[in-house]
Amino acid sequence: MSKLKKSKIEIEVLTNENNLPEQIIWSAAEGGIDKESAEAMILSFWDKKANTAMRIDLWNKEFTVDDMKKFMHQTLITMADSFEKATGEKNMAEDLRDYCQHFAEKMGILPPLS
Repeated sequence: MSKLKKSKIEIEVLTNENNLPEQIIWSAAEGGIDKESAEAMILSFWDKKANTAMRIDLWNKEFTVDDMKKFMHQTLITMADSFEKATGEKNMAEDLRDYCQHFAEKMGILPPLS
């Protein structure tokens, strides 16, 4: 059996007196990231035993609605990419990307045409 390699990702969430996130700071030494600030995060885990996704969604008070629209759009696009890479389901990934285009149009977050 091969020896397993260990990687560590650390996430610090500093909250105010109402337990609302003020700062999100993360590190991933192997990726060269040390105490980088983030305004929002979505972290998902798959629980095979329960056959369900578990997740943590956090954003700080400075995160605007417009930021959230862009964040969700970009997250959906990366989910389509990950889904295609993991499953080879190109057609379904393209369907999700089509929805991402629709989402961007409805949210008014498309970049201006040159």
